[in-house]
Amino acid sequence: MDKVEIYTDGACKGNPGTGGWGALMIAGDAKKELFGGELNTTNNRMELTAVIESLKALKRPCEVVLHTDSQYVQKGISEWIHGWKARGWKTSTKEPVKNADLWQALDAAQAVHTVDWRWVRGHNGHPGNERADQLANLGVESVRKK
Repeated sequence: MDKVEIYTDGACKGNPGTGGWGALMIAGDAKKELFGGELNTTNNRMELTAVIESLKALKRPCEVVLHTDSQYVQKGISEWIHGWKARGWKTSTKEPVKNADLWQALDAAQAVHTVDWRWVRGHNGHPGNERADQLANLGVESVRKK
């Protein structure tokens, strides 16, 4: 299996507001950058979208080390999702899971890969995370220009 390192980030100007997502993908010497955005969204939706879009961009099953500065994403996919699925996408208090559409898309996108989910402190000088943040902000700007 190919090995890929991915750094993702989401951004939102207002929450809800105009949002963007970005991903830096590294496989050996090859790098790929992705970004996009939405007009009326939340930061959490952009964090999730960055991960989903980066995993969907992989052409075949890969060993992925995925870095996110979102504990919501990292804990959600590593810990909380199991209970949500068992309860029919309800929280422990029987409320609908927020962003269930994206959690389900992420669950499907990661299923074909072997993913090591890693949390990294945001805005702390980590080059991969800093670039993902820049790409997320490009995503915001790309939507504002339309």
